[in-house]
Amino acid sequence: MSEHQHGADCGCGHDHDHEHEEHVFIVTDDEGQEREMVMVYTFESEENVYAVLLDRQDPEADGVIFRIEEENDEAFLVGIEDDAEWDRVAAIYEEIARKENEGLEQ
Repeated sequence: MSEHQHGADCGCGHDHDHEHEEHVFIVTDDEGQEREMVMVYTFESEENVYAVLLDRQDPEADGVIFRIEEENDEAFLVGIEDDAEWDRVAAIYEEIARKENEGLEQ
């Protein structure tokens, strides 16, 4: 999913004189390497909230989806291990990305 790069002259109509708040997380991948990930999108499905994160060093790479869980007023990211849940949220994210890409092409 491509992320719109905001700037003073990007023409999107947003006020860019303010700082954008980035939600940055350190995520350890399957090989044990830490990556800085930026939350770029959240969505809900079946009473759960999910976050899409992009690698801060490689924003063109595929996004990673995590479930957001809350405990004692703290939110944290949880990997999705259930195949049915993964298939459902991946399909939702693909539809969101498709609609966003169609909007950029118009």
